[in-house]
Amino acid sequence: MNNFTAVQKQENNNQADGTGEVREAWGQVCSRLRSELGEDVFTSWFGRMELDAIRESTAFITVPTLFLKNWISSHYMDRIAVALLAENIGVREISLSVRANAARATANRSEVSRPAAPVVPRAVMPVVAHAPNKTPVVMAEPDGFDSSPLDKRLSFASFLVGKSNQLAFSAAQRVAQIPENGQLLFNPLYVHSAVGLGKTHLLHAIAHVARERNQRVTYLTAEKFMYGFVAALKAQTSIAFKEKLRAIDLLVIDDVQFLQGKTIQVEFCHLLNALIDAGKQVVIAADRPPSDLEALEERVRSRLAGGLCVEMHHLDEALRLQILEARVQAARVLQPGFEVPGTVMSYVAHTITANGRDLDGAVNRLLAHATLTGGPLTVETAEIAIRDLVRVREPKRVKIEDIQKLVASHYQVSRADILSSRRTANVVRPRQIAMYLAKTLTLRSLPEIGRRFGGRDHTTVLHAVRKIDTLTNADHSLSEELELLKRMLLD
Repeated sequence: MNNFTAVQKQENNNQADGTGEVREAWGQVCSRLRSELGEDVFTSWFGRMELDAIRESTAFITVPTLFLKNWISSHYMDRIAVALLAENIGVREISLSVRANAARATANRSEVSRPAAPVVPRAVMPVVAHAPNKTPVVMAEPDGFDSSPLDKRLSFASFLVGKSNQLAFSAAQRVAQIPENGQLLFNPLYVHSAVGLGKTHLLHAIAHVARERNQRVTYLTAEKFMYGFVAALKAQTSIAFKEKLRAIDLLVIDDVQFLQGKTIQVEFCHLLNALIDAGKQVVIAADRPPSDLEALEERVRSRLAGGLCVEMHHLDEALRLQILEARVQAARVLQPGFEVPGTVMSYVAHTITANGRDLDGAVNRLLAHATLTGGPLTVETAEIAIRDLVRVREPKRVKIEDIQKLVASHYQVSRADILSSRRTANVVRPRQIAMYLAKTLTLRSLPEIGRRFGGRDHTTVLHAVRKIDTLTNADHSLSEELELLKRMLLD
């Protein structure tokens, strides 16, 4: 295993630190981290992390630099803790040190000291951060758990609705507004989508409304549920843990695809059954439908599929433009002079198609360009600013029909107008632009383009191409419009 290092051979150990069981367990820990965080994050922060040894219930883990140690301690120690606990290899403490000090850190367990005032990072199962390279990180047994904090900004009022998320939004509102002692129509409500499409926003909005109505609400990620349950088992308070959860009115669980461990899944299923049978609302979010959650047991998948399952689709272009406008407006609060031209806004909305977080990143990059360089925002500068957010795709083969539809939509005429014999100014210019783009972006001959534009002669097409060429040299705004249309057709 490429990221596992056995510290000493058996003849130099009095304890079995490097057994095959430990190697296999550490491999499972790494696989879980890679699956949860993604290959890029795992390689960046965990690729050079090594399990040095396990002694007296302490896992001695080393990294090559102090920066890595501090970053992992601050951001990922909770994930490592729960992954190790899930392997059931008797680990109760973690010692994270820089590689140069690893030998000294593992040489004598009695040299490890604990500070008087532990610092608890963002984990339900507290991880106590100690002085650099000297003392271990201890997975303490907490008395219980609290609901994850809710973001006040994530409300129904701030949620932008489009065709892709209308059904999920309506279902979430219906669930949040059911009167006290009213019939629960959608229970559980299961919302699924790819990342960055608004699942967590809807979950927070539901929880906000429920709390405003004085309902007992618990909002947890699957991770936090696991931390709390494992901690309760260790502290022998699992009965109190389960009773506390079953006493609530609304349970909201996010990222249920990360739910791991047979025992935890069984208890989760019992909890769902108890709450639903008692007429309590359950709302679940995941990145895929219940049938595709292969890591979950069949009984859990069946229970989740028994309610209303709603998919949030990828944001359509109109909704992406709404989101961009809202983000730009919010950015103006910090930078009053920040303006994004309509052509740039249209280009970004058409180009960034993955998710809302990429749109946030695009606005941040445009804001940085506007404030740091002082130059104007154009389609060309926007392309440079957001190039890292654009998903690499195969070159698109442009069709004449697509050109006609896009030009007609852009200039607010119909495709039938472009193909007709009408000679009014509001039709002639779009028709010439469409012919120009057909000649520029396709391999069609002039006669064939003429036939596709209502049976016109090839000389008409040639005249249109030359006319638009001449105009673009003198009209900067027209040149920008054509550039925008080309990018939209090629993206």
